[in-house]
Amino acid sequence: MARRLPQGLDHNRRHPMPNRHVAQIIENQVVTTAKSTDTVRSAAERMCERKIGAVLVVDGETLVGIFTERDALNRVIAANLNPDTTRLSEVMTADPQSIAPDAPFRNALHLMYENGFRHVPVTKDGRPLGMVSARDALGLDLLEFESDLELRENISEILG
Repeated sequence: MARRLPQGLDHNRRHPMPNRHVAQIIENQVVTTAKSTDTVRSAAERMCERKIGAVLVVDGETLVGIFTERDALNRVIAANLNPDTTRLSEVMTADPQSIAPDAPFRNALHLMYENGFRHVPVTKDGRPLGMVSARDALGLDLLEFESDLELRENISEILG
């Protein structure tokens, strides 16, 4: 009996295939943005509410930076800055590298790996459409893990 593997898995190698386009990763995502004049506290509260690790910093509709949990830790807390008065423009990563929605997700993973960051803004014509993160790759691993568990259960049933 032929088994169907979850979408995104290679039927021959049974490895996750990060060949999906970035647009597929962000298709149901709500873009979370902040203004460069917002305080660190307001950005941190927004990140906490939405259970995300970064916000995209915009000027109008144009991406100008990214503020991450690491930025909060390294540039605010460790630097003994006041989150109630420190503006994102003072501690964000300005002009972050971004990726186009039609790029393969593996390109975003490569960008993260090569540059040591966990989040990559997705933009088109400078306008943020969403963000991909290292956690998105974990989703592919979870699919493979679930498929492996299901296969083991099926084998156990067959062998009795």
